[in-house]
Amino acid sequence: MKYKKIVVLTGAGVSAESGIETFRAADGLWENHPIDQVATPQGYARDPELVHRFYNQRRAGLKTVEPNPAHIALARLQEDMAAKGGTLTLVTQNVDDLHERGGAKDVIHMHGELRSMLCGACEHRWPHTEDASPEMACPDCDTEGAPRPDIVWFGEMPYHMDSIKRALADCALFVSIGTSGAVYPAAGFVQMARQMGKETLELNLEPSQGSHLFGQSRLGPASQLVPEWAQSVIAG
Repeated sequence: MKYKKIVVLTGAGVSAESGIETFRAADGLWENHPIDQVATPQGYARDPELVHRFYNQRRAGLKTVEPNPAHIALARLQEDMAAKGGTLTLVTQNVDDLHERGGAKDVIHMHGELRSMLCGACEHRWPHTEDASPEMACPDCDTEGAPRPDIVWFGEMPYHMDSIKRALADCALFVSIGTSGAVYPAAGFVQMARQMGKETLELNLEPSQGSHLFGQSRLGPASQLVPEWAQSVIAG
């Protein structure tokens, strides 16, 4: 096995081929909503009903999509490496559950999860697959109006950063798949990896903003590139 430990970062480009619209689809809008309305703490404070309605629609939309070959290939690679005594740490910027539904284990959701709620009063988290509203109460502390989507909004600190940094320090290869290279801190992972002497690879539909920082870059659809790359690692 050439690489005993790999860190893979995935972005919107991996799920786009399953029919999930990318975060920055057009002109600063997210599914026709200005980002500051639905993806900031300030937007939630101004209009929690709008924000809940927006995420209810996205949560419902997950029921209409399926994992694509890229999700499935990463899950198979993760399983194969584990069977051989290796580790594939899968970090995603995506809030959907397509990696898990594709078979992946221990996915690190650095920007939160669509099918999860967070209590603003006691910080309790719990799975939630149906509609939410500003009137709902936390199942742990019973505070009404405290639950919000368990999503990392602009201006908030991404989850699990310490674990991600440890994985980067411990890996031999860092791979970025389907990311724009525009959202930090994830966009800085390639620089961290390079500074620590790790090999780096980008798999993307088009060059990201940080494409020049990668040791290798391959362009094309994730559903094509990822299975090809994963199979080469398994075979190698």
